[in-house]
Amino acid sequence: MKIALDPYMIRHVPLLELPAVVAELGYEWIELSPREDFIPFFRHPRVDDATVAKFRRSLAAAGVGISSLLPLFRWSGPDEDARQAAVRYWKRSIRIAADLGVTSMISEFNGRPEDADRSEAQFWKSLDELLPLFEREGIKLALEPHPDDFVENGYDAVNLIRGINHPDVSFLYCAPHTFHIGDDAPGIIAHAGDLLTHVHLADALDHTASSGNRYILNPPGTQARIHQHLNMGEGEVDFDELFRALHANGFDGTLTACVFAWEEKARESSLFMREKIGEYLAAARR
Repeated sequence: MKIALDPYMIRHVPLLELPAVVAELGYEWIELSPREDFIPFFRHPRVDDATVAKFRRSLAAAGVGISSLLPLFRWSGPDEDARQAAVRYWKRSIRIAADLGVTSMISEFNGRPEDADRSEAQFWKSLDELLPLFEREGIKLALEPHPDDFVENGYDAVNLIRGINHPDVSFLYCAPHTFHIGDDAPGIIAHAGDLLTHVHLADALDHTASSGNRYILNPPGTQARIHQHLNMGEGEVDFDELFRALHANGFDGTLTACVFAWEEKARESSLFMREKIGEYLAAARR
């Protein structure tokens, strides 16, 4: 099992210095999420081959590996021009992952929930272009249903991944999205079975509770999806239940600390999460 850090809260750290900082925080693995000097959100990668080589050397020097590379592109949006651009960005990102020796990439379904049929068709079109590249480079892909994607429910996401029917495509469960993707971590985890290879760990309040009025949003009726990425214990996700389900499922993949809420105390949060993950793993085994 790998325990990784999503370093989004410390994205100001220069790329080549990042591995050493992550090692100081007690992590051996990085899940590298979007950052402006590497692979930004929804745009073409900003890194050249020379920098990729330097980054690989800095990772080796710090004794830190990249568990997964996480790009986010509009590869299943209804707009065809945007989809083609996203595929172009994916191709460069896959090349970067291969040059870094990374064997896992993560992403979201993307697309639009109000145009789910069209978005799914675009998703399949993109997969047709990209799966041969993942195969060629020996890179596996894990997908997560994200609030406001064309597929948001965890059960539906697992079923869609089964429909892809490819040994290199798996499922990611994101704990802070629990209340948007079905509010049933044990059920979704059991339903995924060995398709579950990654778990994102952070806490969130259930903003869907109290008839949707725990948080009041304006204008009334907005379809905004409210969620958080808090330290474990600061929200309402049942982590005892979640870790018991992972243990029962024989999970041996990657657990990623992905707290985004506390940039002013990123170090303290990262250290806390590393300790809490270890505690929950130990408790689940008892």
